[in-house]
Amino acid sequence: MASSGTILGIETSCDETAAAVYDGERGLLAHVLHSQAAMHAEYGGVVPELAARDHAGRIHALVAETLHAAGLEQQDINGIAYTAGPGLIGALLVGGAFAAGLAAATGARLIPVHHLEGHLLAPMLEARKPEFPFLALLVSGGHTMIARVDGVGRYAILGETLDDAAGEAFDKTAKLLGLPYPGGPQLAKLAESGKPGRFRFTRPMTDRPGLEFSFSGLKTAVLTALPKDADTQTRADLALAFEEAVTDTLAIKCSRALRETGLKRLVVAGGVGANRRLRDKFAAMEQRGEAEMYFARPEFCTDNAAMIAYAGWARYSEALAGGGILARARWPLHELTPPMTSAA
Repeated sequence: MASSGTILGIETSCDETAAAVYDGERGLLAHVLHSQAAMHAEYGGVVPELAARDHAGRIHALVAETLHAAGLEQQDINGIAYTAGPGLIGALLVGGAFAAGLAAATGARLIPVHHLEGHLLAPMLEARKPEFPFLALLVSGGHTMIARVDGVGRYAILGETLDDAAGEAFDKTAKLLGLPYPGGPQLAKLAESGKPGRFRFTRPMTDRPGLEFSFSGLKTAVLTALPKDADTQTRADLALAFEEAVTDTLAIKCSRALRETGLKRLVVAGGVGANRRLRDKFAAMEQRGEAEMYFARPEFCTDNAAMIAYAGWARYSEALAGGGILARARWPLHELTPPMTSAA
């Protein structure tokens, strides 16, 4: 893959407005992010129309701030990568329309990027990068899957969730425990004061062959075990038991996938990849010699534009200038294809 090319990345798939600049020779030059979490907190979740409006009001200034931080002008950008899906359709259209307009004004190449590909390639932003092929656990609020990654655009899904994604289960369980939005990080924080062993939940689907996941039953198990007058310690104990069940399940299935594929490198990507307990379990797997483990830094596990800029750079050579705006609320990962040539 050639190393030239300076790419502006734009991310507006959900409730983060983000921009970043990645240069093939100098690496990541700048990244800026605005989270809408506080705005959506009073509703207990993301309101799509409010998300799109907020993106529209912030994107221009945020991109200008990012270019300034990178020491660049608009004309210095060779390509503009934007999240084209999956995500909230209104939010995606805001980012796509801005990217298309800027590409038309500057002559830069317009590069639609699959959000999940961005997550899978996020560890490439670190000093210690995995080599292809590798196994990847993509675990977030909307997705939980194990995939074999043989190169950019070369993904084979080996197993995925049959119901709730792990991050979704975290958020729903946090709400049951009376925790504010966004619930996943709040549940993990509460679990730190939990007493091990008071509650124990099953590790779903680990007693049978296969690499599929199911987490909706864990939420029901917490609800069943939760007393009506639960004190803080009881809620912390339940949070810990839930977190242990989810992270154990993810680790067990990844160990199985490593054995079945014979691969010795595992990438953990997506928002739940920032969970400390999960990272500790995978670190223990690495110490046992099961595989080399690779993580994106926590700020690049959640939605961000740095991963979009990198994925855009990896696909830079096949992108065409101008063209219509691609926005897909649903976009199966298997529909992606490798870049036609190495990045120019």
